[in-house]
Amino acid sequence: MAPSAQAHQRSHSLLLLQKLLNLRDSASPLTLILDTLEQGAGPLVREFINRAKIGRTKVAFVSFATVKKPHDVDIFIKARGKSLEALASEIASQCGGSSPAAPPNLRSATASQKHLIIIDTLNPLAATSPHLLPSFFAEIISPVASLLAVYHSDVPLVLPKTVCEYDPHPLTLLLHLATAVFRVSSLYQAVEAKRAQSRSLQTPEWGLHEGREGVLIGLKQRQKNDSLNGIVVEMEMRRRSGRAVAEKFVLAATSTRGAAGIALLSDHPLFASPQDVGSDGAQGSSDGEGDVDGTTFSLELTEKQRKDREGIVLPYFDAQTDIGAGEGGRILYDMGREDDFDDEEDELQY
Repeated sequence: MAPSAQAHQRSHSLLLLQKLLNLRDSASPLTLILDTLEQGAGPLVREFINRAKIGRTKVAFVSFATVKKPHDVDIFIKARGKSLEALASEIASQCGGSSPAAPPNLRSATASQKHLIIIDTLNPLAATSPHLLPSFFAEIISPVASLLAVYHSDVPLVLPKTVCEYDPHPLTLLLHLATAVFRVSSLYQAVEAKRAQSRSLQTPEWGLHEGREGVLIGLKQRQKNDSLNGIVVEMEMRRRSGRAVAEKFVLAATSTRGAAGIALLSDHPLFASPQDVGSDGAQGSSDGEGDVDGTTFSLELTEKQRKDREGIVLPYFDAQTDIGAGEGGRILYDMGREDDFDDEEDELQY
């Protein structure tokens, strides 16, 4: 039997994410990761590095905020304090870019070696020279070098006075240039938001949206449950035709250097629908009661309840039978002793 359209779509989304993470066939020359103070892009960046090492791809890490060289990184470039032209020339010379300043011997040595260039944060470049970002990306991206950049979406960005107010915001420009966009969020917060929605409660807020002064404490309780040690990854892949493919995944946290587990968000046990929970019998019981999303009841009927429901005679049941032409829709009502019938109630008032 042919697989359903939904199963085909799920498999297609997983294969597309695997293709992006494995840097296969230059699926995305420019990949942008949007993170927040509540959930950083570290786990997803680590996943890219692990898969690059498995695929024998050299990793170049461009640091604006990272002090120490990350593990499994081949080239570590400190970018703070350098001009944009000097930084682009240094990256291109070591990663086989298109910069003419690259020495011929280095360009030939890196011509066939695949590279993954990682920029830990684009906020400094977006704040100082946002109009130069397209030309900067064009110099360091090549057929053998893909770019993975992180942008902190909730960090205030102070633009220089030379920027015209009618120019697009740097984040808007980055979203337009990127061929793949990943938005990461906390799995614990996503689960809490789903529980609140299932109980018709107000969705909780974390981080800057809480409106509190002081430190951020939203992620403090996430470590209490091992099943919540992961992040939610929202993928948006832009194809050459202009059509975008969007899907949400769960990236499980792992302490090994191998590839981490990836699953669709809808397949995660904490996001399973009540029908899926009741079908496997994990949450049900013999007396018809269960606990689905924190509730203490089940909407399924037992055999005794089903027989009792079939034996109930509905009110005005005689009005549903055909008792003559033009009289099948009349309502039969027997007055009781407590009824006080008034003839004026049926008269039309004009």
